Amino acid sequence: MSDQTDTLSDRHIFQPGESPSFWQPVPANGFVQCILNSKTINSESRFSMGTQTVAAGGYVREHSHSDHEEVIHFLSGEPIVTLDGEETRVSPGTTVFLQRDRKHSFINDGSEPVTFLWFLMPGGLEDFFEAIGRERDPAQPAPEPFPRPDNIEQIEKETVFGWTQKTDSD
Repeated sequence: MSDQTDTLSDRHIFQPGESPSFWQPVPANGFVQCILNSKTINSESRFSMGTQTVAAGGYVREHSHSDHEEVIHFLSGEPIVTLDGEETRVSPGTTVFLQRDRKHSFINDGSEPVTFLWFLMPGGLEDFFEAIGRERDPAQPAPEPFPRPDNIEQIEKETVFGWTQKTDSD
């Protein structure tokens, strides 16, 4: 971080590559950057903000957040977004607001990565990404696809998930 100190600051400029980042397992593949959260800033209202890039052919399983509201803003790609069972193709610049307990998923059926900004209130999504991912060095190539941890259900329960779709690979 460009203004790093031993204590959390009430102001900070985060340059590209300065935030914790994690490679993500199947089915999303890709990576996340966990930019703003209680580990990186001192804010009066608890929240988390970062980006996620989902590889071509990857997807974010259907899930909900029982105690959190979420904002998703698509930066690149044209994924299919499913909200409470309704599918919609979205384009860059699309913003989605999700009240608590709204089931949602994202499918990247295109040939290029999809990137979106996520904002979760209250925070905690960064803990999930760190627990299931592998530390990412942007200078290194992406690893081969790797499986989710065997204790994924426990990790989901201990972080920010109210419900997740179970698949044969879980």
